[in-house]
Amino acid sequence: MGACAENAPQTETSDGTTNVQTEEITENTEGYIGQTVTVRSEPVEKVGDNSFTVSDEQFFGSEPILVINASGEPLLLPEDDVEVQVTGEVRNFVIADVEREFDLTLDPALYTEYEEQPAIIAESIALAPEPGEITSDPEQYYGETLAVTGEVEDIQSGAAFTLDEDQLLGAEDLLVIYATPRDGADQPAAELPTIADGEEVAVTGTLRPFVVTDFERDYDLGWDLELQEQLEAEYSNKPVLVATGIYPSAIPED
Repeated sequence: MGACAENAPQTETSDGTTNVQTEEITENTEGYIGQTVTVRSEPVEKVGDNSFTVSDEQFFGSEPILVINASGEPLLLPEDDVEVQVTGEVRNFVIADVEREFDLTLDPALYTEYEEQPAIIAESIALAPEPGEITSDPEQYYGETLAVTGEVEDIQSGAAFTLDEDQLLGAEDLLVIYATPRDGADQPAAELPTIADGEEVAVTGTLRPFVVTDFERDYDLGWDLELQEQLEAEYSNKPVLVATGIYPSAIPED
């Protein structure tokens, strides 16, 4: 990374990408060109069928950054001010190069102002709601891949904890578990991290209702009976985020 980016606050995710604020990219573009980064923001504006802009509300005047969806998955932007988490390479946007390298067809008229400007070529895009937004209305998120940021609380074991909800009045904390999928389950195994109470983390995973019989069928839980009974008593049929990754959050506290 170039010297202009060396002092930018950042953290490294579990897969080795750099977790940064979008403002850092616009102010230190040259230092991030060619780097794979992870940013989290509300979508500012849809540009085309495969693109949108993001910008951090934490920084007034931050220039929006173009995001090109090169994940191969349909682009479905959230409603109701839900954030998204984007992971991809930062590069100077040249429409002809992007179309050729990623087999995309982009309307040149929509991208005139973005030529030679910093853009993120996204390899993954995930919904990033707050813990309380999930626990208050989990139905809309079941089965979805999510990226959730929150403060670690109530560590039940190394493989079960909650993310604190302090934004929505009356909303409950979100249970997170790490579990090894049984043979044949369509879910990658997570690397169990070291976490601390009060630590601000970002967790990626899939949201499911907590039904113990389903989890025993799909995962090698490795829980003792006391922990299983405790979780079942408190969280039965409530939403649980089955984690596939966890890393320190670069999102500043309010």
